[in-house]
Amino acid sequence: MRAVSKLASMTDAIARFVPDGASVCLGAGLEAVIPFAAGHEIIRQGKRDLTLIGPISDMLFDQLIGAGCCRKVVAAWVGNVIAGLGHNYRRAVERGVPRPIEVEDHSNFTLSLGLLAGSLGAPYIPTRSLLGTGLLESNRSFKLGTNPWTGEPEVLVPGITPDVAIVHVQRSDVEGHCHLWGTLGVTREAGLAARGVIVVAEEIRRREQLLADPNLVLVPPVKVLAVVHEPWGALPSPCQGFYGRDHEFFMRYHEESRSPEGFRAWLEKWVLGVPDWKGFLELLGTETLERLRVKQPQLSEPLDYGAR
Repeated sequence: MRAVSKLASMTDAIARFVPDGASVCLGAGLEAVIPFAAGHEIIRQGKRDLTLIGPISDMLFDQLIGAGCCRKVVAAWVGNVIAGLGHNYRRAVERGVPRPIEVEDHSNFTLSLGLLAGSLGAPYIPTRSLLGTGLLESNRSFKLGTNPWTGEPEVLVPGITPDVAIVHVQRSDVEGHCHLWGTLGVTREAGLAARGVIVVAEEIRRREQLLADPNLVLVPPVKVLAVVHEPWGALPSPCQGFYGRDHEFFMRYHEESRSPEGFRAWLEKWVLGVPDWKGFLELLGTETLERLRVKQPQLSEPLDYGAR
């Protein structure tokens, strides 16, 4: 069967499949493989009224909020893992700067359950973890229920079905068979729950190479809207086997975004002042890329899929 190529530039993928008002899942890999290249292109295209869905997203949500792209956040936390709560997020919630946002409060676990329910086509998944917590007050979408077998109380977590999930992976073919290893977080659940998936890949490989290890294929290619080849596209978050986390970049962002003026200067330099992700990498510099690049490969054991 002839492969149907879904290769697209980042510009075209975001323009076609992330319309204003869409719900977008980003950063489902937790602290790793956060699709910063895609997020920066969303900002450059001036997307508006987005609902951002993700467990923590590190500082990417904070950037999208500060750029005015966001109407609602469905998340467990928005900030900078090694520094604290995101300054733009705090300003938007407390003062409506640059615009007011709605917050649907979750724990990492309930967000995972919501995406799992969405991936299964289930209306909700019950849990007891929320009983006695303030999340029942801050998120009215959670409903109290009763275990039909024991009569004990439980909380129903509704399914979450994003319009699009943007996932960063190590490799993909042109059809969307893609492999992700290392910390997956809830990336597979997000991809299956979403109505469509944009795959951003470090490498484009032949279909035969991807299907040689079928257990690693993240989502069915029928769900993939576009495949974008974007090396280093998860920086400054890490990508297992390719590069590490740029802690210094995270810390500098946290300091420079303390004020609206500081964030705007940061945005003008790193996002709006460059035409694309290649421009961002050039601004970052080859010395930084070499410092972060994986120097000592640690290969996994080969697998034998042979059968009689």
